[in-house]
Amino acid sequence: MDKIPNITVIGGGSWPTALLKVLSNQEVRIHWWLRKTETVEYVNRYHHNPNYLSSVELDMNKITASDNMAASLQHADIVVLGVPSAFLKESMQDITPEQLQNKIIFSAIKGIVPEDNLIVGDFLHQKYKVPFDQIGVISGPCHAEEVAMEKLSYLTIASQNIENAITFASLLNCRYLKTSVSDDIFGTEYAAVLKKVIAIASGICHGLGYGDNFQAVLISNAIQEISRFVDVVHPISRDIKSSAYLGDLLVTAYSQYSRNRTFGNMVGKGYSVKSAQMEMNMIAEGFYAVQCIWEINKLYQVDMPITKAVYHILYEKISPSLEMKLLADILT
Repeated sequence: MDKIPNITVIGGGSWPTALLKVLSNQEVRIHWWLRKTETVEYVNRYHHNPNYLSSVELDMNKITASDNMAASLQHADIVVLGVPSAFLKESMQDITPEQLQNKIIFSAIKGIVPEDNLIVGDFLHQKYKVPFDQIGVISGPCHAEEVAMEKLSYLTIASQNIENAITFASLLNCRYLKTSVSDDIFGTEYAAVLKKVIAIASGICHGLGYGDNFQAVLISNAIQEISRFVDVVHPISRDIKSSAYLGDLLVTAYSQYSRNRTFGNMVGKGYSVKSAQMEMNMIAEGFYAVQCIWEINKLYQVDMPITKAVYHILYEKISPSLEMKLLADILT
């Protein structure tokens, strides 16, 4: 990309804020769409996100904040989607396929669009006619909080168009953020969704008092479960032990920053699903993802005992202690 790239970032959460911090280190023009007018006004005045990663100072010489998505998209070469998957459809309801034409779109969303039961790549392709070679995925292993603190972190940028992946990876690569590229947009995206379901399971077990020994067995079985699913949904050659898959699972299942693990921990400690959701200040996308994966897997019939256990707990209100005891009896 010879000219200074125009990048539009959609969403005001932790990941969009962290990516803005990194991208503004480059020679770029950034348009930042935020849902609330008052948030736009705050950002423009104080140069901080008032709601997420509020310690990060934003370079507003390079960033234009707006609550008008059409205007934010107008001149974009690259679009980064960062709203929670549960709200993506609503956020983009006034956007037409023509407004996304000829734009490269990278998803930093690690979830499934509810009701449609589509990963973001499929949603963009089916609903907005975006060609698959113009769609990319930003995957881990990485937490926004550590990127904001400039702790050494790693990202995988996936696209069927490797040149697009390399271009965007170069914009993110810096002293504290290392990037690699992949052509597996479906495997990395589904794995990123499933890791959230596993993180809920990990949190439930922690809340119930299971120790590190059991957690090791749980996660060992979890990567096999993820492998079985992605190999059926998109059967290509991939190394499930690489950072984009196993690394991303580990950081989400174990980290103190994992909102899905936190949500699961609360459920394991006896919170109802509704009360846990109300107490959390962030969206635990795994809650929506587990139902979507459950519905999708009716077609594929993959053996997914951990996903099944989480679905039973969250949606069929089966006792977490009983369900995890049954799961523990079949894990090896």
